[in-house]
Amino acid sequence: MSQSPDIKITAEAPIRAPSSVPVDDAVLPFEVSALDLRGRLTRMGPALDDILTKHDYPAPVGKLLGEAIVLTTLLGSSLKFDGRFILQTQTDGPVSFLIVDFQAPDRLRAYARYDATKLKDGQDSGTLLGKGHLAMTVDQGPDMSRYQGLVALDGGNLEDAAHEYFLRSEQIPTRVRLAVGEEWRGGGEGPKHRWRAGGMLLQFLPKAPERARQDLDPGDVPEGVERPEIEEDDAWVEGQSLIATVEDVELIDPDLSGERLLYRLFHERGVRVFPQLTLRAQCSCSRDAVSAMLKNFAAKDRADMVKDNKVVVTCEFCSSVYEFTPQEAGVE
Repeated sequence: MSQSPDIKITAEAPIRAPSSVPVDDAVLPFEVSALDLRGRLTRMGPALDDILTKHDYPAPVGKLLGEAIVLTTLLGSSLKFDGRFILQTQTDGPVSFLIVDFQAPDRLRAYARYDATKLKDGQDSGTLLGKGHLAMTVDQGPDMSRYQGLVALDGGNLEDAAHEYFLRSEQIPTRVRLAVGEEWRGGGEGPKHRWRAGGMLLQFLPKAPERARQDLDPGDVPEGVERPEIEEDDAWVEGQSLIATVEDVELIDPDLSGERLLYRLFHERGVRVFPQLTLRAQCSCSRDAVSAMLKNFAAKDRADMVKDNKVVVTCEFCSSVYEFTPQEAGVE
């Protein structure tokens, strides 16, 4: 999950001007070899808008779920097998549950559960989440064991949680930037609302292991012994400084291409981009899948689902509605 796509890099790679054509719903891997940095840049438009508008979330909830979707694309797009990356939060905040399901190589779906009575003006992402935990799960398929990393949420936002995850679980110096915004554009039928988002993940991956020990806690030391100080690597200091300059408006600007944004940041050091990975909003639900799910319920539970002589199931992810007769649902 922490590695960039397995792409062969050669010294003969052509040098060209950055493309000025913006591309939405894509992840753009990149490398700054002079600083031993690898990263990914996500820009999202129609796919994000499709997911969020299916539920008509309040703006703060939509923004938070959008951040979770962007973070998931930055992490899940590194999978090198046909598996799934699932990001999920369970907390005591107004948004008590978030789930984003990324199915490699490009399919996304997401859902948020919230208490409208707890929503207040001015709440930031950390307040909306509250206290609880964030789980990141890599599912490699039925024949492989799952891998899951957990991060405690204690009032911080998703960027904070991602930094904590990489610090504790992956032990790779990492910085993440996430941005979500609402775009209003005029038209003949009045202003049109669309969701946009962007994100960047930057990692310090030097070949020498001792240089990679940046940001990492040296661990427990015996009483009376001073904790060793790890001198920050100049390359990682520069990388952190550069990604800290990225503004939200740059990440979501529909007229600024991802390549031009990367060039703005790293042109003095030189940046190499790799083939982009496209993203799409697509739920995995189907009538057959829902029917199979119903048959896994106990007979009494299926009988309790019958209302007005039919069983109605709504997919929480995409809001698709499936209707079954009692017989089709397996009700005796």
